[in-house]
Amino acid sequence: MNRRTYHRASEAERREDLIAATLDCIAEFGIQGATVRQIAMRAGVTGGLIRHYFAGKDQMLQAAYRKVMMGMTETAIAAAIEGETAKSRLRRFIIANVTPPVTDPRTLSLWAAFISHIQIDPTFAAIHRENYLAFLEALETLLVAFFREENREVSKQQCRAQTIALSALVDGLWLEGTLAADLFGDRELADNALASVEALLRLAPGELSAEQ
Repeated sequence: MNRRTYHRASEAERREDLIAATLDCIAEFGIQGATVRQIAMRAGVTGGLIRHYFAGKDQMLQAAYRKVMMGMTETAIAAAIEGETAKSRLRRFIIANVTPPVTDPRTLSLWAAFISHIQIDPTFAAIHRENYLAFLEALETLLVAFFREENREVSKQQCRAQTIALSALVDGLWLEGTLAADLFGDRELADNALASVEALLRLAPGELSAEQ
């Protein structure tokens, strides 16, 4: 086990270090095997310092799950911001969700470790809901801007339905691309995602992918 080097840092930095150590231990030992003692050793701190930031292991796990979920969504949103047009922002968002670093085996293993808690822990369920809604909001915002740019009239209900469908499409390709990345070519998942989005939005073939 690698021990993190302890250094004098702000409270926010120390808390982030503890969350990172929690994720490291979960990735190595699983949720049950990641004890507070192991997390403290990985972070290079005492158990008493951990209790200063978290009431117990449950709070640490909740903070770690939020970190994983927010990380994936924020990475895709950051990629979309770089686009100059609504079309390019939508394209970048879709591609980011099915390519590294979002499609990362470690992220998938952490997500899988946490997912079973959603049905039994209301706090985990709330974190999942919060991030799912944030993802839908980001995607719907991109779609609204895209339709406006294309001078297409789409009702609010239609846009919501398309947002949910695209979210499910992206989730499925993300899961496949992370579980079996070696089965796909370098751009195969991204190209498939864009072609599928074009079909769902009734766009001409290549309308999104042509500007890659």
